[in-house]
Amino acid sequence: MTDEMNIADYLEQGGKLTNPANVPPRYRAELMKMMSSFVDSELAGAAGFADVINAGPGIKERIAAAKIVLEKTDHADKVLRLMGEFGANTDRYANAHPWTDRLPRDTAPGNPRSAHDMRLSVFNYPLAGWTDAVVMNLTMGHAVCVQLEDMAQGSYQPLAEALREVLPAERRHTELAEEGLARLIAQGQGAQIAQALAYWRPRVAVIFGDPSQDRMAQLRAWGLRHASAAEMRGTWETRLDAALARLGLTEPA
Repeated sequence: MTDEMNIADYLEQGGKLTNPANVPPRYRAELMKMMSSFVDSELAGAAGFADVINAGPGIKERIAAAKIVLEKTDHADKVLRLMGEFGANTDRYANAHPWTDRLPRDTAPGNPRSAHDMRLSVFNYPLAGWTDAVVMNLTMGHAVCVQLEDMAQGSYQPLAEALREVLPAERRHTELAEEGLARLIAQGQGAQIAQALAYWRPRVAVIFGDPSQDRMAQLRAWGLRHASAAEMRGTWETRLDAALARLGLTEPA
C-alpha cells in the first residue's frame, strides 16, 4: 500500500502498520507526538523519583523506589528505539532536556514548563518528601495504566507491542504505591496523605485534556486513540477511588 488514501481506509477498518515506510506523514506526526510524550514523561518521572530514593523510611521502600526509577528509564528506552527508526537522534535524546527541572510547587495545575519538552504537565511539579512521592505514584500510576491500555491497542504495531510489555511493570508500580501508603497510614501519616492527595489529584486530572473534536475523530480513524479523554478520566477516577477505599482514605469534599 503506497497510496495514502488506501492506507487511511485500511486503518479505518482496523488495519495495523508495522514499519516507518508505510506510515503517512500526518499519521507519523501524531505517532511521534505520542511516543515523545511517553518517553519524556518516563524520563522526567524517573528523574523526579530518583531524588527521593534516600528519603524512603526503610530498605524495602528504597529498593522499591530504585526499581521504579530503573524500570521507567527502561520503558523510555524501549519507545525511544522506535523513535530512532523514524530518524530521532537517540544518542542525544537522553540529555535533550533537564529532566529534573520542575515548576514552583504552588504553580496551578496544567502549566507547561517548556514548549519543547513533551512530558505530561504533572511531571513539571516537584515532589515534597517521601509521603508526597508515594501519593503521586498512586494517583499518577492509575492514570498511566489507563492511558497505556488505550495506546496498547494502537494501530502502529511495534509501539502497541512495546507498551504491552511495559504495562505489567507500570501496574506493579501502582501496587507498590498502594502498599507503601498502607504502611504510612499504619505509621500515622493520614493527615499528610490527605494533603498530598489534595495537591496531586487535580494535577493528574488535567492530563486527560480532550483533543479537538476533529483531531480526536482523526486519531480514532487512524486507530491511534480509542477511548475519549472523558472516558479515560472516568476510568481513572473509578480506579483511584477504589484504591483509596481499600486504604480507608476519604478525600475532603
